[in-house]
Amino acid sequence: MAEFSQEEKDNIEFQFNEILRNSPKCRKDEETLALVRKAFDLANEAHYGVRRKSGEPYILHPIAVAKIASEEIGLGATSIICALLHDVVEDTDTTLEDINDMFGPKVAQIVDGLTKIRGVLKNKEGQAENFRKIIFTLSEDIRVIMIKLADRLHNMRTLDSMNPEKQKRIAEETQTLFVPLAERLGFNKIKRDLEDLCLKYLEPEAYYDILHKLRGSEKKRVHYLNRFMIPIMMILEQNNINYNVSSRSKSIASIYAKMKRKNLTFENIYDVFAVRIILKDVAHEDEKALCWRVYYYITDIYTPNPERLRDWISTPKDNGYESLQTTVMGPDGTWVEVQIRTERMDEIAELGYAAHWRYKNVEGQEQSQFEVWLKKVRASLESPDENALKFLDEFKMNLYSSDIFAFTPKGEMRRFPIGATALDFAYDIHS
Repeated sequence: MAEFSQEEKDNIEFQFNEILRNSPKCRKDEETLALVRKAFDLANEAHYGVRRKSGEPYILHPIAVAKIASEEIGLGATSIICALLHDVVEDTDTTLEDINDMFGPKVAQIVDGLTKIRGVLKNKEGQAENFRKIIFTLSEDIRVIMIKLADRLHNMRTLDSMNPEKQKRIAEETQTLFVPLAERLGFNKIKRDLEDLCLKYLEPEAYYDILHKLRGSEKKRVHYLNRFMIPIMMILEQNNINYNVSSRSKSIASIYAKMKRKNLTFENIYDVFAVRIILKDVAHEDEKALCWRVYYYITDIYTPNPERLRDWISTPKDNGYESLQTTVMGPDGTWVEVQIRTERMDEIAELGYAAHWRYKNVEGQEQSQFEVWLKKVRASLESPDENALKFLDEFKMNLYSSDIFAFTPKGEMRRFPIGATALDFAYDIHS
């Protein structure tokens, strides 16, 4: 067992304290703070002397996963505890019974689910049945997969220390399973980060070429967006609308996908960047009307592309995503994508299901399509007749599903996965 230097020990303590500083719930409640500290002390002792491939102390990995779970996904103290402990059962002498005795059955259940997922990813034999068990754990507590996404994101961010063959294998696995899973859960920011990191290791030449071009055009882009936004900001302020504005370039992976799909060069991608207008202090019942009102203000200033209007407010995506999106012709004949949403919609768009449950009790808020899907998964798992291989195939299909909307003769909208037929529509209408 290798000793850690005093500098490394100080850094470990500093990184852990960063979690506490950025988690108000941990700071406010002394009992919760004591449990989080207990989890850290257990993990720190269990992993002591162990180093990652990069050479850094291994304990920095679970600390980083806990930070992502807390700060980037928005999970609470229980998830922080589970993230700190997520490798303890697999890698050390600590047992699940020990976890249960020290932290209770809920933490033990989540850690058990995380341990099973890790085992399945290592062992390909009997994958279908094992994967079914994992998804059953997921359906019992969705935090299992949220923490696993945080774990995978940190592993992808620190993949440089691995050999090229392992980098490629992990990136392919991430692209196949974890990217669509993040999308299904509505974690758009994590999905974008994972996609970019996959591209970095699977198509490094394309990744660095686009990255270089984005950085080279950043100053010009900021100057242009300032020109674009001034008239919009003026009309919003004249109408006493409280808002925030942010802008970002599209992810490297989405730019590359569009270049391949449409056989275009980087210079010919017209919507490389997007503007987001976030409306503040909006009552739930006023959200839709105000978003459309802002849309009309913007399209009075700039000409919209009618083919690029996306109304995800009237019909939210399966993962709960809501936004009104349009592409307009800005100054100098440049197309700009504009996203209009409220603070609530923005939080759900970025944090997905983790944010959704905060708004569950909002008056008039319907059950999310993700919850409907999860109930179907649970019912399928509980069926003794369900074939494991069939379940795995259907689960993967559902991960990649897109939405098809069809209307009955009475005007009722029905939602189907991609690939649905007229026969599926008929069965959905008639018992």
